[in-house]
Formats: sequence, C-alpha cells, structure tokens
Amino acid sequence: MKQTVAEKITAVGEMKRSHYSMIINGERVESVSGNMFETYDPAKGEVIATIAKATIEDAEKAVQAARNSFDNGKWRKYPVGKRARVLNKIAAIMRSRFNELCELEVLNSGKSIGAAQVQINQAIEDFEFYAGAIVGHRGKVNNMPNGFFNYTHKEPVGVCAQIIPWNYPMMMAAWKIAPAIAAGCSVVVKPASLTPITAIILNEICHEAGVPEGVVNTVPGAGQVVGDYLVTHKDVNKVAFTGSTPTGRDIMEKASSTLKRLTLELGGKSPSIVFEDADMEAAVAGSLFGIFFNTGQSCEARSRLFVHEAIYDEFMEQFVSRTKKLKLGDPFDKGTHLGSIISRSQLEKIDAYVQSAIADGATVLTGGKEIKIEGFENGYWYEPTIIADVTPDMKVVQEEIFGPVVVVEKFTDEREVIKRANDTEYGLGSAVWTTNQARATRVAHQIQAGIVMINSPFSAFPGTPFGGYKQSGFGRELTVETLDLYMEDKSVLSYYGPKPINPFGV
Repeated sequence: MKQTVAEKITAVGEMKRSHYSMIINGERVESVSGNMFETYDPAKGEVIATIAKATIEDAEKAVQAARNSFDNGKWRKYPVGKRARVLNKIAAIMRSRFNELCELEVLNSGKSIGAAQVQINQAIEDFEFYAGAIVGHRGKVNNMPNGFFNYTHKEPVGVCAQIIPWNYPMMMAAWKIAPAIAAGCSVVVKPASLTPITAIILNEICHEAGVPEGVVNTVPGAGQVVGDYLVTHKDVNKVAFTGSTPTGRDIMEKASSTLKRLTLELGGKSPSIVFEDADMEAAVAGSLFGIFFNTGQSCEARSRLFVHEAIYDEFMEQFVSRTKKLKLGDPFDKGTHLGSIISRSQLEKIDAYVQSAIADGATVLTGGKEIKIEGFENGYWYEPTIIADVTPDMKVVQEEIFGPVVVVEKFTDEREVIKRANDTEYGLGSAVWTTNQARATRVAHQIQAGIVMINSPFSAFPGTPFGGYKQSGFGRELTVETLDLYMEDKSVLSYYGPKPINPFGV
C-alpha cells in the first residue's frame, strides 16, 4: 500500500530532536555523503542538534523532485480554492504548535521569546494571507478592436530556489514559501546553516497539511556549494534571496547566465529622523525598538538616528537612560528584551565596527563591549550600544553592522536631514517622527527607501510591501503583488470575426 507524503516523513509531530534530515520529494533523507554539521544555541554556545549536510548531488535530487512535481504533478493544476485550503491548514497546524515552534526558534537563534512569538505569529499569518490573496488573483480582459478577444492568464513560473537568512528563520521561510506555493510553484529551500531547524520543520508541516511530494524540498548546506548550484541550475526558474548585499550581487551575476527571475531583499542602513515637534515618548520608545529589536540583527534596523538640535539633549538623555534599562539574559524569560548575537564571528564583527568608531574619534555613550550573562557564559552577548560624535565618512555610519549598535547625529533643518538620510548606498527602511502630517508626507516622499514608518516602530504586516531601493535589492515581499513574482502573465489573443483574416490578400 502506497504511503502518503505525511507518512513518509515519519513522526512529523516530533519537532525537537537531536538530528534533522533533509526533505526531498516528501521524505526525510540523509546526505549522499553521509556528512552532517552541528547547529548551536548561540545564547549558550552549545550544540543542540546535527543537520544533514547537502551536497551538489543532494541539491540535484531536490531540483529534479521539484521539477517533476511541477511538470507532472497535480499541485499547480489544483483549483486555487483547494490550494488555499491547504495553506490555511498549514497555518492551523503551525498555530496548534505555536509554543513548540517558538521554543525551537529561540534555541536555534538565541533571540528573545517575545521576538520569536511575534515572528512565528507573522509566519502563520503569511500563509493565511496568501490563502486569501490567491483566490482573488487573476488575469484580465483587455479592450481590443472589433472581432478580437484578448485575456491574460496567470501561470506559475516554475521551480523556485529560496535562500533563507539566519536572522528570521521561520518568518523569512514563510515569506517565500507561502506565495510561491499559493501561485502553484514548486520550491527548493536552502535555509541558513546557522539556523536550519524551523525551516525543516515548516517543510514537514507543509506535507502534513496536504502539499504533495516534491512541491516543497529543503536542503541545508553550505551557501557556496548548495546555494551556488541552485542559482545556476538550468531547471530553476526563479531565485528569491534575503541576505547581505555582497551575496546578492554574486547571486545576480550567477543567475544571469540563465536569465532567472530574481527577488533580492538585501542589506540596509536605515535612517530614523526625529523632528523637534515629535512626541518625545513615542520617538524614544520607537527608536529603542527600531534598533534593538531582534538584537539589532535586522536588515531594516534603524541604525542611523538623526535628532533635531532643539531637542537633542532631552531626547538623548532619555534614549541613553532607557537603553541602559534594557534587559539581556535568558531568552525564555518574558522580561528579556535582547537575546544573544547569532555567532562568535558575528559578535567579533560588531565589536570591530565599534572599535573602529572609537579609533576614528566617535564617542560611545553606552555599551560598546561584549558581556557575560550569568548562566549563559559561553554564549555570544553584546551590550546595546549608542555611538555619538560620528562623521559621514566613518564605517559605522556607512556600513551595515547587523547588531545592537546605533549612531546618532544632530540636524538643523528638513532639507539637510533628507540629504543626509539618503547619503547611503542602501534604501530599505526609514522612520520619521513628527506631529506635523504635512511634513511627514513631504519627507516620506523624498526618502529613498522602500519602507517609510511614520510615528510607528513597526515595518511590516502581511499585506504591506517589503523591499528596498538602491543596493537594498528589488522586488517586494509580503504583499498581494508578490504573487506576480511567482507567476507568468500569458496573453491569449483570439479572433472571432465573421470572415477569415487574409493580411497578404493572396
């Protein structure tokens, strides 16, 4: 008797375990090489599990499984309503296991439980959002000359490689998997090597909910091996990547050999502008969240803070004071604000930026060093850091640090601060704090960024476009229009006139 896909993935509900396999064609499989790698709890610096390490041969099997499921399978032929029901079931299973998913996310990323809960909840909402969005997503009928009829038909683009970052492991996986499978595509997911666990679990949940074998495949492994292979593979039609700008450039170059579709959500150095008429309480609280949420390990972290000179002293007194009150510690403690840094190498990178700022003459107002947390002495922890007296040419002002570090500058007038805010190669997020609605709108329209947050610390909800200008990438995720990135618009033109068309007249 043939096994169902969920039966092939044995013990689906056992999420916390000591070893995680790849998922290819609806089955848990080990690497053909037999190799594994260890994944860590960065809060403690301890190994929590081993992961099957994919090779090129494994990646090839995953691509072929995806290709076969797309070309010969039934998923893309399902009525959109049926695909929507499966997406809603994925969300329902995730919601029923919410606490377990949050626990795994905290263990593998070191983030605080509060951050994990927000992110897992949004991952669930992503599947619910695209379940609804795909039902109403359709082509259109166009105006034509008499006797002609033209309509557009939306078809899935094909096999998609989806490369997931380590800072939001499950949420970013949901951002990519949900619209792709809603559109009818098949996917090969390459999770970050530092945080592969919840992406693997999400794949298993997809199959449990009824996604057919081969539609979602997960191959954890080295980016320079597995990632590069997927990006250049002739049977992969689209690549979606979230990560650093240098890696995005490399992917764009390699994908050009086969003219793949690309969605690139890359780095950021986002400005936050506090005008003299801002609500002080809201601006201070929002600025704290804007840089220190997720321990500053966010692409849209508002890491450049511009404060009007008229309120600079008052604002900074509160900002520094409240930063010092932020709690670092046990990620599972609900009172913890900041979790750990993802790895030793990332911590050293953050500290190198801070030390370069000091060497260049900047002033550290608080933080600026690694710390040891009782009970987590072997983990990777860095103090929330505020740096003042910076100049535009400093590395900490121009380069993405990806940690709990913010640089603060005074400004005098609106025109000046807009110019300085735009003085970066990035253009992902930005924030404006003012009670003057005309100014808020005026400034928002001049900031070169994909996201402008006005009097709000939050950057993304399902339904709001998320993506960047300039070297922060291109394409928008998290919105209805994202479906078009996973679909082709086919134009169907027919003639129904009473007489045959004879253009040459012979």
